[in-house]
Amino acid sequence: MSANVEVSEDGLKAAFASRAHAAWHLLGTVFGLNDKVSTAKMLQLANLENWGVHLELTQVPGIDADRWVTETYAVVRTNPFDSGLDVLSTVGERYTTYQNEELFAFGDGILAGGGRWETAGSIRNGRTVFGSMAMPGKIVLDPNGIADEVKQYLLIFTSHDGTSAVVAANTPVRVVCQNTLNIAMSGVKQSYKFRHTAKMAGRVQHAREALDINVAYMDEFSTLANKMIQTQITADQFAKIVEKVYPTPADEKKAAVTRHANKIELVEAIYKGQADGPDTNSKITGTAWGAFNALTEQLDWYRKPRAGNLENVLVSASGFDPNTNTSKQDILKAVMSVV
Repeated sequence: MSANVEVSEDGLKAAFASRAHAAWHLLGTVFGLNDKVSTAKMLQLANLENWGVHLELTQVPGIDADRWVTETYAVVRTNPFDSGLDVLSTVGERYTTYQNEELFAFGDGILAGGGRWETAGSIRNGRTVFGSMAMPGKIVLDPNGIADEVKQYLLIFTSHDGTSAVVAANTPVRVVCQNTLNIAMSGVKQSYKFRHTAKMAGRVQHAREALDINVAYMDEFSTLANKMIQTQITADQFAKIVEKVYPTPADEKKAAVTRHANKIELVEAIYKGQADGPDTNSKITGTAWGAFNALTEQLDWYRKPRAGNLENVLVSASGFDPNTNTSKQDILKAVMSVV
């Protein structure tokens, strides 16, 4: 299997589906931009249906069950490609399993059927499952000038190995570069989560109330983004922002200095619309919004894959990697220091 996106042993099938964009590493199923894809169909396309996730009591040969201090269970599922049984993890007796169908119904219920499925998949050999839905409406920053668009997505994900709660999150995405702009703001909720020791019943309404999904977070985000796009910055201010995010290394060895110089050069190229990738930034160069997006775009799309594996980059760019989201929070703090 792939280290991230789950694939069959022969490499011909993948647990991933995406709307109108080439699937990760050319894996999975791509469906049309205007296709109406139901929740059930999305699960089918991404090979996420009928996993039958359940617990099996673990046993140790030669030791009677009544001599166990606590009971330990294996999390078992039906493999989507060969119908064999996979052990995903071992967990304690309080752990509750949730089916992929329940996770996706949870996301669909939050938006009351008003969203549109965009992506779904399985990573970490089936241990993590995710989906994203485009939500109605968008933000247009500086509508009479730059007219930069940000769309709103609902991201849902969970693990089947005890490493993650069930999570639903607001995820703004800048349209021109598909940048996820996950940032935490005081006073509004970006995410709602509950552990695998809780019941699923009643969680949809709680999630709606906690996220205030269509209003509060994106209103606050719009205010913050407009402040950034309206704030002009000089080349010197941009350099100071970048230095805060990527300080000059204390290690004066040539390799460390070269890596740092290359990173700074790349961020500057993205900022000016001169990087090797598409020009996504030249219209907002000279603004704090441009600085924020150059730095987040570099983090999302330009870092080197681990061991040549591109999927780990795309996993982080999708919005549910906590380390990437923390880095974006640091970028926001650095940019807001000049706003």
